Amino acid sequence: MNDRSRNPVLERVLADLTAEGDELEAVVTPLGEDGWRTPVPAEGWDIATTIVHLAWTDECAVAAGTDKAAWDALVLQAIADPEGFVDEEALAGAKAPADEILARWQSSRAALGQVLRDYPDGEKLPWYGPPMSPASMATARFMETWAHALDVYDALGITREPTDRIRHVAHIGVRTRDFAFGVHGLEPPAEPFRVVLKAPSGELWEWGPVDAAQAVIGSAYDFCLRVTQRRHREDLDLVATGPDADRWLDIAQAFAGPSGAGREPTRG
Repeated sequence: MNDRSRNPVLERVLADLTAEGDELEAVVTPLGEDGWRTPVPAEGWDIATTIVHLAWTDECAVAAGTDKAAWDALVLQAIADPEGFVDEEALAGAKAPADEILARWQSSRAALGQVLRDYPDGEKLPWYGPPMSPASMATARFMETWAHALDVYDALGITREPTDRIRHVAHIGVRTRDFAFGVHGLEPPAEPFRVVLKAPSGELWEWGPVDAAQAVIGSAYDFCLRVTQRRHREDLDLVATGPDADRWLDIAQAFAGPSGAGREPTRG
């Protein structure tokens, strides 16, 4: 087993991932069976489907880090049905009773943290896209947990105060700029953008050269909502300077897979 103190970056991300998951767990645990069947904004999904998806993705990451045969089988499943395998797994798993789904997610959360801590230093886990370091995998799991938690909170009419833990989501959002252009069949811009975001704490988070010709400036929370496609751009406090930066805010996508339809604007 790796000494936890040897990877403080991983430990920080895992601590934030645990906190984010704990908040969501505290919300869904007391829901009755009917409550778990509350529809969320993702078309065709409900709270049960959402939690199954989080558990299943954790299980995939555990398999990637511990069981080559199981991981190879998952890859073949993805190749056989690249557009539908994620929904298929979520919808099938959601047929289970709510208490079984909750226990499954609790188990997968704990297993993932242990696998990432124990993974050999300097090595990367295979994944559906490029291989990922344990810290990168934990960051990706944070992003997805945060985004799907928002779906649950929206479904239940709950408003959560954002925390600076969302820096992990903002970081992925910035790093996936070129991916977002590519998934839309567009050539990524040659030059980096300047990104300046105001954190929930009031701190400024900055990426890119200060003299960049194009920039995105605004609320870090709104940026995270945009790159996870949880809100329409028109509803967010984000300002783009330059045509490519402006286009990026239209197509920003921090998650793997095909681009979704996104959300409709709510402003009049």
